[in-house]
Amino acid sequence: MSVRFAQRVKIKESSVRTKMLDIAAGLKDVIALGRGDPDLDTPEHIIAAGQKALGEGGTHYTHPLGIPQLREAIAASIKANGGGDYTAEEVVVTAGAQEAMFVAMLALIDPGDEVIIPSPGYGTYHQAVELASGTIVTVPTFEKDGFALTADAVAKALTPKTRMLCLINPSNPTGMVIPPSEIEKLAALAVKHDLIVISDEIYGRLVYDNARVQPVAALPGMKDRTITIDGFSKAYAMTGWRIGYFAAPRHFTKPMAEIHHGLAICAPAVSQHAALAALTGSQDCVEDMRREYDKRRRVMMSALDRMGLSYPKPNGAFYVYANVSSTGASASDFCLRLLQDGKVMMFPGLLFGDHCDEYVRISLLQPIPKIEEAVRRMESVVLAMKQEKAAKA
Repeated sequence: MSVRFAQRVKIKESSVRTKMLDIAAGLKDVIALGRGDPDLDTPEHIIAAGQKALGEGGTHYTHPLGIPQLREAIAASIKANGGGDYTAEEVVVTAGAQEAMFVAMLALIDPGDEVIIPSPGYGTYHQAVELASGTIVTVPTFEKDGFALTADAVAKALTPKTRMLCLINPSNPTGMVIPPSEIEKLAALAVKHDLIVISDEIYGRLVYDNARVQPVAALPGMKDRTITIDGFSKAYAMTGWRIGYFAAPRHFTKPMAEIHHGLAICAPAVSQHAALAALTGSQDCVEDMRREYDKRRRVMMSALDRMGLSYPKPNGAFYVYANVSSTGASASDFCLRLLQDGKVMMFPGLLFGDHCDEYVRISLLQPIPKIEEAVRRMESVVLAMKQEKAAKA
């Protein structure tokens, strides 16, 4: 049988990620520093709310937009954290923030429309644009600028076909927060050129060193053109619950909600009740997790300093984006060598649309003793690679 895929399906060659996973399958005691899934468990009161909902019949479809109490709580939470002033009718609960991203692209991007995405950035945005038959326009960011997307760089990438600007703030994979002053400039640019803005703020509660995330929709003239995407996976360690949302004015949410209904009908009922408990219960759990990630961040930064590997000091999310070019290897080869010789897994920046193969994303999603052991292994591999580089010079 001849298999023909639709043109929207972009078949990519086996990536370094696949090679690494194949290698890791044959190794024991691999320390994973590549994933974006928190190792910390969902807080107990959130789990209890989900269990209670199941016991009380929360096993059926809900309203397609989400249960009203949750949408009201989301709108209140957005406003309390400095975001846009939304009503419950302007919030749609989705099966994870990732579904919200795909819904936005399918609803708003026509073939040929250009979508600006920072590089490096979360690679699934590329997939979503491709599925909508849009055109990806990457705007490189650089270590010397703290990997912050700038309005000047975006302005140079604009064409008459530019339809949308995607902001992931704090960034995955770099862990950097775009300065509020730069967000204001980007917003002004969006107004001037009539752009739709996707503001992905899923790491917005996980910031350090007094960094501040500026919600885009709260800026003058921006609510009418902004789709705020967020979820519960990162701040509440709820990745497996698959619960997120988008918030936008009604002229966006009404048609987007129809696509959401076609894809998922509704977000999982049990997860919606758990998310409600997350928002309305004590937020101490978020602060406890944030502090734990901060401790891990400091351990990893100190280790990278000892190894002589440069990085922009991350002030958000739970990643460190390190430059490994001083080892004499590309980031892809470095990751393969580190896995084979050190049994530590992390991923190269190429998997996140980076424009060069010099950086690795290090996830801080292991307990500190595990991170310290990973560091010891990494130091040995880095030293060996630098010695080999010196011997060849």
